Amino acid sequence: MAELAGLSKTDAGKALNAFIESVGKSLKSGHEVRLVGFGTFSVTHRKAREGRNPRTGETIKIAASKAPKFQAGAVLKKTIA
Repeated sequence: MAELAGLSKTDAGKALNAFIESVGKSLKSGHEVRLVGFGTFSVTHRKAREGRNPRTGETIKIAASKAPKFQAGAVLKKTIA
């Protein structure tokens, strides 16, 4: 990334960290982030459910949670096809 952008590794790292922090703040505030051609970052909500402890087989309750989600855009899909 640094080489392609003509930046030092330090500057590229700072830019990447700023991007990650910015996306995280937007998702936390309930907004989705769209980068045209690249993809969309959003938050998905997982309902509370029952699961099993793999060691004991005991039923456990798994709390509801939020998780980040990424959906690739058309340009990114074409790039890897």
